[in-house]
Amino acid sequence: MRYYTFFSPPTVLSYASTLECVKFKPDTVDGLPDKHMANGMYTARRLKKIRKKMRLKSKDYVLRLKRRTDKKGLLEGAPMGRGIVLQKVGIESKQPNSAIRKCVRVQIIKNGRLATAFLPGDGALNYVDEHDEVMIEGIHGPRARSMGDIPGVRFKVSAVNGVPLNLLVLGKAQKPMR
Repeated sequence: MRYYTFFSPPTVLSYASTLECVKFKPDTVDGLPDKHMANGMYTARRLKKIRKKMRLKSKDYVLRLKRRTDKKGLLEGAPMGRGIVLQKVGIESKQPNSAIRKCVRVQIIKNGRLATAFLPGDGALNYVDEHDEVMIEGIHGPRARSMGDIPGVRFKVSAVNGVPLNLLVLGKAQKPMR
């Protein structure tokens, strides 16, 4: 930041002469705004232009714009996916909690990739068997990652053999045989 000062003739500065000192700050330095954004009645277009330019410097925004992270995921950009249960697994929760979270290993039908999916609900593991067809969806963690104290689990089971899992847990529906 540059400050320009103008004094009366160059003499020994006293308290009185410093009061006469006038400081002014230029509006811009090398064409860039100095310390703060433009503000005023007619600056909306300029602020929008600057914001648009700065958004492209954000890695998250650019990846979201090109849908790179969506297409790269296990579900390949789809909100849900069908899979076949390979095995039931118990995953220990992270500290400070102490529990075994009931999950299943699922092979996704459309691309053959493996995923671990959480079984929400009390006793949900009893309604899922190996070789069942399940519908999985994101577990809605931050940035489409794992949620809470379940490490490495990004999906949850929403339906088993076409029947919603929460209805099975509540006892309002029965699982059809495959």
